[in-house]
Amino acid sequence: MFCLILCFENLIGTLLAIFGNLLVSIAVSIQKHSHVVLAGTKDQRQFYRTKTWWGGFVLMLLGEGLLFVSYAFAPLSLITPLSAVSVIASCILGFLFLREKWKPKEFLKRYVLSFLGCVLAVGGTYLFVTFGPNSHEQLNAENIVRHLIGWPFLLYLLLEIITFCLILYFYKQRNANYLALILLLVALLGSVTVITVKAVSGMVVLSIQGSLQLTYPIFYVMFVCMVATVVFQASFLSQASHLYDSSLIACINYIFSTVFAVAAGAIFYLEFSHEDVLHICMFLLGCVVCFLGVFLITKNKKKAKAFEPYVTMDMVKGWCQLLIQFRLHKLRILKCDFVGGTVSQEDFLLDIGALLWVFFFFAFSHKINVNKVRMLAEYPQTSSPPHAKRIG
Repeated sequence: MFCLILCFENLIGTLLAIFGNLLVSIAVSIQKHSHVVLAGTKDQRQFYRTKTWWGGFVLMLLGEGLLFVSYAFAPLSLITPLSAVSVIASCILGFLFLREKWKPKEFLKRYVLSFLGCVLAVGGTYLFVTFGPNSHEQLNAENIVRHLIGWPFLLYLLLEIITFCLILYFYKQRNANYLALILLLVALLGSVTVITVKAVSGMVVLSIQGSLQLTYPIFYVMFVCMVATVVFQASFLSQASHLYDSSLIACINYIFSTVFAVAAGAIFYLEFSHEDVLHICMFLLGCVVCFLGVFLITKNKKKAKAFEPYVTMDMVKGWCQLLIQFRLHKLRILKCDFVGGTVSQEDFLLDIGALLWVFFFFAFSHKINVNKVRMLAEYPQTSSPPHAKRIG
């Protein structure tokens, strides 16, 4: 009976994550389409005054809400790799929004790698969902504290801190601006972020169900750690986006972040403690196949051109300009020629952090939507209107 309950909760969490990723991808496409249409006309309205943009924004909130709740029902190692669903959906939506006419030979030459990547990503997703961990526990405050002071996590945290400091030293003091080093910093921070997100999500869901967890100090410790690591991830991703091609960053970041997130779930939440060797090997095989699929999808894009957003800075005023600059620098890595933008797990976490920041410090101001301008960088450069001004 207990096993059936665990399987049912895993199914709920998996479905929530899949539908959440799909909704986010659809929302990004809708909002981007709204920007393109508005920029291509003489309409002087600001982008957040269009019904289409707000429709996408509502879908965005709904999708990210589903992703956040999914952590409370399914293991971390199962939810994290499902960000590949966003890559697949964005690839298909990008093709539909392009509406370009190709001859059969040109079409196959241009898009065969992307479709092969989609097939591999779907197959890999099926494998790691089928053979993923089934162990899951209710994340009340006592269980989280018990995991937090356990020697496996303390040892993991010590090694992570040492590794992070060494990489940061070479990156800052020795000017080792290698992409792998920068994205390792992001992945190390991301492993802490997903641990805290799962803890916060689990305690919030339990509180809604009647077992109040918000009175425990550990909830606020996890919440602060979640926000802090999200902010630092955004900083490192912004630096990487200035130095390297967007498709390379998107691919390597997905691989590194998934590997460290799965490791964090296995160590902190002991998610693989009851799994046999066959299931673990098949789960890892599914992840590797997904990595290959994402690599093929991102490999198919053209080299990124100069960043040309679709909204000029005269469209917003005040603190909105600062938030737009902050988000655009990070979200340059998501600009693709065919893939319509990839929505990774880190992108979701960064959005959650941005929304929380605005919620607490700007009280849902009518300009909150500037935190969602990632669609400015997620469609082909060829679609950019000639009169768009450059930001930054």
